[in-house]
Parts: sequence; C-alpha cells; structure tokens
Amino acid sequence: MVVDPVRQDAVVCSVCPRACALRPGQSGLCVVRANEGGRIVLTAWGRSSGFAVDPIEKKPLYHFLPGTPVLSFGGIGCNLTCLFCQNSHLSRARDLDRLGRPVAPEDLAAGAREHGCRSVAFTYNDPVPMLEYVADVARACHAEGLRTVAVTAGYITPEARPTFFADIDAANVDLKAFSEGFYRRMASAHLAPVLDTLAWLARETAVWLELTTLLIPGLNDSDDEIKALAAWVAATLGPHVPLHLSAFHPAHRLRHLPPTPLATLRHARALAQAEGLAHVYLGNVRDPDAGTTFCPACHARLIGREGFRLVTWSLDAAGRCLACGHRLAGVFEAR
Repeated sequence: MVVDPVRQDAVVCSVCPRACALRPGQSGLCVVRANEGGRIVLTAWGRSSGFAVDPIEKKPLYHFLPGTPVLSFGGIGCNLTCLFCQNSHLSRARDLDRLGRPVAPEDLAAGAREHGCRSVAFTYNDPVPMLEYVADVARACHAEGLRTVAVTAGYITPEARPTFFADIDAANVDLKAFSEGFYRRMASAHLAPVLDTLAWLARETAVWLELTTLLIPGLNDSDDEIKALAAWVAATLGPHVPLHLSAFHPAHRLRHLPPTPLATLRHARALAQAEGLAHVYLGNVRDPDAGTTFCPACHARLIGREGFRLVTWSLDAAGRCLACGHRLAGVFEAR
C-alpha cells in the first residue's frame, strides 16, 4: 500500500502507470478499483459483462493454437481513455450493475472445458485493472489443462506485471501508435510504459506475443511512423513477432473520421515487411493474402485463412513447414 504524501487520506493504486490517488470510497479512472478501508481493492471481482465462444483468430492471434475455440469474457471500465475505442459501451461504462453475478474461477474454467474451448481470453475491455481476478482465473485454467490469453494495451506497472502475466500463455498487445503525442492526445496515456512492457514480455517471459495497431487515417498512419514502429518491433521484440494492422471504423469520439482505406493498409503492410517483419497481417478487412501465414524460409503457404476460418494447413505437429522443414514461430499442435 502506498499513501499519497500530499493527500494523506489517499492511497495510490500501483497496478497501472496512471497511479490514481484514491480517497476512501473513491474509484479510479478504471471504475473497478477503489479505496475501501484504506486499501485498494477490485470491486468487480468475478463479475463479467458477458461471455462468448470465439475462434482464437478473432483476438487476433494467428500463431497460437490456430483454428481452436477460445472462451472470451470481459468486464467494464478501462485504464485508458481512447477517443477511438471500438468497445466504448464497455470501456466507458460506469455502472457495476451492468455486470453479472460473480463467477468462481474454477467454474469459469470448467465451463470453458465443457464448451470445448482450448483457452480462455481476458478481452473486450482491458483486463489489467482486473488483475486479481485474472490471476485467479488463469491459475484455475491451468489446473483444467487450458491455456490463457490476455488482450491488453499493456499499460501496466513493472511491479504488477509479474502477477498479471504469471499464468498467461499468450497476449495480443494493442500498440496504439508509435508516438508519445498520439498516446497523450488520444488515450491520456504514455508510450514508454507500453514499450517497456512489450520488451519485458519478449525478453523475460515465455508468453507468446502478437501485436495489433489500429491505423487511423491522418493520426497514426504516416509512412515514417509505420516504419519506425516496425523497425522497433523487429529490433527489440524480434522479426518473428506477428503484427496485425487493423482498419479503423468510425467509433466513439472519432465518428467524423473516415474508415481506413484498404490501400492504406496494404501500403502499411509493405512498409512493415520492408523493415524486416516476417508476419504482417491485415485486420477488419477481407484480404486473403494478408491473412495468410507464409513460411519465412521458402514462402510456402502454411496457414490460409478466409476471415476467421482456416482453409489451408501445411504444418506438422511441431509447427514445421511441410515443404522445407522450417519451424514457424508460435504455439502449434497437430492439425
């Protein structure tokens, strides 16, 4: 527990870099963390805004158990304030009564198993503020033989990271831009903590990592920014880390902007590939080639996709290319 040196009755939440100083009874920006009795607690432990069985490709994860179902669930609130949020009805919700009754981690894991899911995903809104419940559910999933997935913006402190990711098997981190100005203006956040989290995940953990960047016309889609982002990923995280470039659709407070043209996405993909990234995919659009996984060594078509459906599979059980034997980066099983 950290007491604010200026506001002696306030306690500082240490889960994310926002470091909300909360007085008794006050909730943080994320809504679900509050000062109760002089300590920060998760007020929405076990409660969810909904569940769904999704293809793992929808997260999006293309190199983690492709073609398998995942049980997805989320809550409400968020520790960022993205003006372009695609799920603002959840992230900006303020009423905990929108959430269902608490579900025990063991029951959630058992339910996922009963529905034939191979993994459980913390998604829809950012799971970082729900750290304690994420950790509890992840442990229960591992006890059931299930994998776990975090879909997050990666806005978390170094102190909280080990607990949050301890039992996470894969993460798709939303790298919203490669500009501090964008993060400040569009999300009231900072870029550096996200980059630090990404570097830590790549170097210090066994978490399978993929990235998503939503390209917004005129805001984060310049050639220079895309090249800088891709070059940083290749040099710091590795050229094998998949990058998903997704199309923006007018939402939340940016409804006045146009959707991202397919030509812009294809151009951005070519720029990222030129910087050395082996796997660059396009999201929220129909483009079979940009959704296909090719062998980095011989360029054979390894995993073909139509939307979220797999139509081609040319890997062995260890994830090696059937044409040349190159092992594809990722987590794979028999077809």
